[in-house]
Amino acid sequence: MEVLDQGKAVGLGGTKQRATLGFLLLQANKVVATSQLMNALWGVDDAPTTARKILQNAVYGLRGSLFLGQAERDPGAAALLTQPPGYMMRVDPDQVDLYLFQKWVSQGREQLAGGAPESASSLLSDALALWRGPALADLVEAGIQWPELAAVENTRLEVMEDYFDAQLACGRHHSVLVELETMVQAEPLRERSCGQLMLALYRYGRQADALNVYSRVRSVLVESLGLEPGHALQQLQQAILIQDPALTLAESGTRGPIVVAAEAPPAAQERRSFGGPVGSSQGGGSTVPEQRTGSAVPEQRAASERRRVSVVSVRTRLAPSLVGGAAQDLDALLEGAGQLVREQVERFGGTVMATIGSVSLALFGLDEPGDDDARRAVLAALAIRDVLDVSAGSGPEAAQLTVQCAVTNGEVLLRRRGPEDAPTVVGTVLDESQALLSEVPAGAVRVSDAVRRASEDAVLYWLSDPASAGWQALGGRDEEHTEAGGTEAYELDILRGLVKRGQHRGVPHLVTVLGEAGTGKSRLLRDFERWVTVRAGGSRVLTARVPTPAEGVCFLVAPAQILEAYCGIRAGDDEATAQAALTRAVRSLFQSERTSELLISRLRPLVAKGDTGLDIHYGEMCPTEVLDAWGQLLQEAARQEPLVLCIDDLHRADDVVLDAVEELAETAGSGPLLVVAGAGPELLLRRPSWSGGKSHATTVTLGRPERVSNEQLVELLLSATRSEGTESFTG
Repeated sequence: MEVLDQGKAVGLGGTKQRATLGFLLLQANKVVATSQLMNALWGVDDAPTTARKILQNAVYGLRGSLFLGQAERDPGAAALLTQPPGYMMRVDPDQVDLYLFQKWVSQGREQLAGGAPESASSLLSDALALWRGPALADLVEAGIQWPELAAVENTRLEVMEDYFDAQLACGRHHSVLVELETMVQAEPLRERSCGQLMLALYRYGRQADALNVYSRVRSVLVESLGLEPGHALQQLQQAILIQDPALTLAESGTRGPIVVAAEAPPAAQERRSFGGPVGSSQGGGSTVPEQRTGSAVPEQRAASERRRVSVVSVRTRLAPSLVGGAAQDLDALLEGAGQLVREQVERFGGTVMATIGSVSLALFGLDEPGDDDARRAVLAALAIRDVLDVSAGSGPEAAQLTVQCAVTNGEVLLRRRGPEDAPTVVGTVLDESQALLSEVPAGAVRVSDAVRRASEDAVLYWLSDPASAGWQALGGRDEEHTEAGGTEAYELDILRGLVKRGQHRGVPHLVTVLGEAGTGKSRLLRDFERWVTVRAGGSRVLTARVPTPAEGVCFLVAPAQILEAYCGIRAGDDEATAQAALTRAVRSLFQSERTSELLISRLRPLVAKGDTGLDIHYGEMCPTEVLDAWGQLLQEAARQEPLVLCIDDLHRADDVVLDAVEELAETAGSGPLLVVAGAGPELLLRRPSWSGGKSHATTVTLGRPERVSNEQLVELLLSATRSEGTESFTG
């Protein structure tokens, strides 16, 4: 709250005095009872016996500091009047930002309702520009919590949505996209702004992202309140799925998210539903039933039933180079991949609902719903991944067949036209599954939070990034080496053992994982990182990667990544936020003010932000001083909690970085600090004595794994189609 007198700020006194003025301004030009004011200042039951006297002193102080006694000479001036049963703040509404805001909002809404979005957008923008933060932020910081403030804040959000409506009606979806994303992230339960974001994304050509927004808001509503999204939002989602022409830029004056009719034509309904009759799929083709024509055939009324199921969506990708790129040859192999998916789904008791192109959809719990539907669905997805995620040939381009799996859970609507007819399945959970599938990396299985909760007793999960979609399934909890996919299980066991050894003995250790490109170093480090995160209780894992010279970043980027991860600095943080996080981290470790300030000054360049990422400015320091401080901080941190550092591509690091990493494991008494470094054989060419003869160092060498040949992969896929009696492939 701020009062200006001819452009100069006026002192408003202490908290009680400011709160009195703030509450009276919220009720401007209305009499506020003394009892109501006392309740606002202290609460209903907490007012002291001298509360009335304190309030009178606050009013007296306000009159003195604001010179409100001038009201006798200027009848139009603001005045704080005593009127039974309390006080009234008389003021011109145009002199108070809040009431000027409400005036412009009213005018803007009239323009919007009248079909003038340009004028409405200008008025609403001016109204919102009056806001410089939360209402009466200074009083809120002091502990004030008034319902009136919540109402004012809610009005602001509604006006922002009005402004977005006006901008969308003017065709400026690109201008409000960032603001909409920010608002939806802050207010995930506001369906109107979620719908506006979906519409903006759709018009921007980001249909999948628009559907992801719907999936997220639905998950929040269901899990937080047990509610499905409102009818308008559901209609908008369906309109996006069928790419309804009504979603393109409409005539001026369109207000709110564009929705479609509640009942779409039958053809549109078929396009909306991913599923067809159960068990009718064939590889590479849609299973949507053919539409009957002619009026002579009487239409049977479908029997409907709601049921909770687990949905598995699978996408297989074949490299065209596998068979020379011939479309018919790839189709035959794709059919084989679809058959392998079917085999694994049925092995775990599921039903393949449809196979459309490279995407298959299966349901668990369709016939006999049970408590273990989610568990069986995830285990089936993991089995599909293990069977189909293979590569052929050699080198970086070896991947010939990859698979992505997504598992969701929710209610669907089953429809049967007759007792002998297979059901069709409709439900937003199918769309949620497709949206999640679009964000799954190759070779991974991701599940929704509902599936994770229902199956975490049998499946090991890892949340790599809270901002990413879904939990990643690593494998069954009763499987010995599922985290590594079986390819580097023994090496992973070595790393696991060293973590436990470090925790037990409280000593540092350096492990170097050596191997040529394509031997699985990076995958082994990722699997190890997940295992530490999920199972190595008490250990904190920090990761980094040394960039190539061609990437054009500072050679200290890997130490900087480690430091930022420890301090909790995120990629989008600005300079001030990063420096504040560094200061907090250092001072929490070192009690000496002198030591803390010295380390902060030396580490500051590592968290500096430049236009191209890391922007190192040493000043009078040399890189060695920076890295010495870096090592000192990590050693002290390891004394507080077990630390695991995973550094990939260390062979690219500069000599001073190699010295610093090697020294971490050689400092006695630095606590349980395990450094795991992945490197190519080039490291030994530069440092022949790397970790040799040292008491706290281990080297693990990876050999190149056997790859499935092109011929073997083709035979694997074709054998699946032959088992179904289909025509064999002739390439």
